[in-house]
Amino acid sequence: MNVDIQSLGFPTTDAISDHAKRRLHFVLARHTDRIARVSMRLGDCNGPRGGVDKFCRVQVYLIDAPVVVIHDVGTDLYEVIDRAADRVGRTVVKHLDRSHTFVRHGRAGAAANLAFEASPG
Repeated sequence: MNVDIQSLGFPTTDAISDHAKRRLHFVLARHTDRIARVSMRLGDCNGPRGGVDKFCRVQVYLIDAPVVVIHDVGTDLYEVIDRAADRVGRTVVKHLDRSHTFVRHGRAGAAANLAFEASPG
């Protein structure tokens, strides 16, 4: 899995990069065959002023499914990365389940199954 990590407004340290890659690999390991690449952007909106301004934007480019984009903001960069990675993991599973359902049943097949299950008797 190709993971690209860039920071905007500050240098990316090895510790931050390693933490981000470890978290992304943990949540996405089961689906690496369906992921083309992952892009993570880290930034600090306010610079040295502080505040709730650190952000993490993750884009997961899936094969035969829509791109997953997650954006999270907070005060601690490590916590922001953790939250974003957790959300990415859940969202990727949702996207892949939806694409798998439509590939297996097709749109008409899924609609027919729902209509059959909903009919009385």
